[in-house]
Amino acid sequence: MLPVARWLMQGLPQATIGAAVGTLVPWLFWLGAAIAALVTLRRGLSSALPVIVAAALPAGWWWSQGDVIPLSSVLLVTLMAVVLRSRMRWSEALIIGALGGALMIQSGIFLPPGGVEPLLEQLRQGAPEIAAMLDDMASQGVDTRQLANLLIGGVTGLVVLLVAVGCLALARAWQAGLYNPGGFREEFHALRLAPRELLVLLGIGLVGLVLNLPGLGMLVWVPLLVAGIALVHGFIGLKGMHGLWLGIFYVLLIFTWPMILIVLLVALLDSFADFRARLGRGN
Repeated sequence: MLPVARWLMQGLPQATIGAAVGTLVPWLFWLGAAIAALVTLRRGLSSALPVIVAAALPAGWWWSQGDVIPLSSVLLVTLMAVVLRSRMRWSEALIIGALGGALMIQSGIFLPPGGVEPLLEQLRQGAPEIAAMLDDMASQGVDTRQLANLLIGGVTGLVVLLVAVGCLALARAWQAGLYNPGGFREEFHALRLAPRELLVLLGIGLVGLVLNLPGLGMLVWVPLLVAGIALVHGFIGLKGMHGLWLGIFYVLLIFTWPMILIVLLVALLDSFADFRARLGRGN
């Protein structure tokens, strides 16, 4: 897709048209979000505003149709792009992105316009097993409405954050391909969370727990997961291993929960041990 990115960066009109068309076409909103992030990374927020608005307007129309993901993704990836451009640290951009996504969950923007009651009623009528489970939970004092709100908001917020991270990575890869070949690979392979950044994530989770703001605790693990993925990429790159290993890793990551927990644990240890630096010295 690098030729497309090269055409987009030839001028603001091309980027504006590309961002608008991307978010207007169903299932291509990620392209419009990535274009907005690319221009933001390259030219800064003020120069990228026309492109961001061009991406946001069709996404806002989708919001009015009940799909909140496109506009949320555009806004979140733009926020992370601004942080990455100014701070030049992926870890800080990811933390800000997780915090922004958590605040979106907490604000309730991902909930159905009519509330979750119609959905719960449909589930009760269509699935007797779920109806029995909901009744059992209600008899135990569980607020099923609040639980459904958290589930729907949390899953949607997680999707938005992961899409935004993917769009930011795509935009950064485009930028490196156009202006700094190989730079994105080097930058991503070096991504790790510093101990102080882990403390920030822990603090966000504790604030959410103490103040009963569950949205703050739902996404704080995502930056650590991305850091773990970067660690795997960096390890495979340092060892010169075949790319097939990355394919196997992603299959396991997507389809097995234990792999996610292992990646989170290894990323946590890497924050203190810096495995890649040790491997580099060993070579």
